[in-house]
Amino acid sequence: MRIALVLEYDGSSFCGWQSQRSGGSVQDAVEAALSRIACKNVRVVTAGRTDAGVHAAYQVVHFDTQAERPMGAWVRGANALLPDSIAILWASEIADDFHARYCAIERCYLYLLLNHPARPGLYQGNIGWFHQALDIEPMQAAAQMLLGEHDFSAFRAAECQAKSPVRNLTKLEIIRLGDTIAFELRANAFLHHMVRNIIGCLIYVGKRKYPPEWIGELLESGKRSDAAPTFSAAGLYLAGITYDSKWKLPSFVEPPLAAVLPRTSRPR
Repeated sequence: MRIALVLEYDGSSFCGWQSQRSGGSVQDAVEAALSRIACKNVRVVTAGRTDAGVHAAYQVVHFDTQAERPMGAWVRGANALLPDSIAILWASEIADDFHARYCAIERCYLYLLLNHPARPGLYQGNIGWFHQALDIEPMQAAAQMLLGEHDFSAFRAAECQAKSPVRNLTKLEIIRLGDTIAFELRANAFLHHMVRNIIGCLIYVGKRKYPPEWIGELLESGKRSDAAPTFSAAGLYLAGITYDSKWKLPSFVEPPLAAVLPRTSRPR
């Protein structure tokens, strides 16, 4: 029997999604809880492996088990065994040919950035921070150059294991609400550190270090060494994953970007 789960987590205290020999990953915690419910070791397959410090509002996994349990046991029972920062939101038996990763059509990420001279306190670990004033109009112009299918080698981590650097970025929206800037990115798939590297480069444009056209030059050169450093993981959220309706997974609710921005008014 194959079970699909939807879960959310705060990645601040974890070394990332992927299981580590020393423990401390989101996967380790989820598998330990599910294994206790199943009374047998459970291994899960995820839709996307998030890095250390990255959060998820809608992560999808699947696992195979012979343990017959009510679906409530995979949700409420497992949640009673999980750390407070991880919660399973939904569970259902699913067809054996469903694969959390390979059946995904599109991924959506959000990045929240506090743009203020003073670092965050209340939202520490859950929002990125940049102290210099940013102009989002050139950032928005630069973002348009990234839309479509491109070789994203300049935005790819050196340790990325993807066979191809080509990805189709279908949306990159940037809005500001007070001192907070939100980025929404959608693509068929993302390379390792791709979102954080894009954010770092857009910040360079926003602080007027480079003009918007620089982003197009990076795409053309394909050189990671020409781009900005990888930006902080703190503000990055895996916000949703799209599947064919035949799988009958709950659709992730895409909130307006303004709805997810911390509504803070900070003195300057």
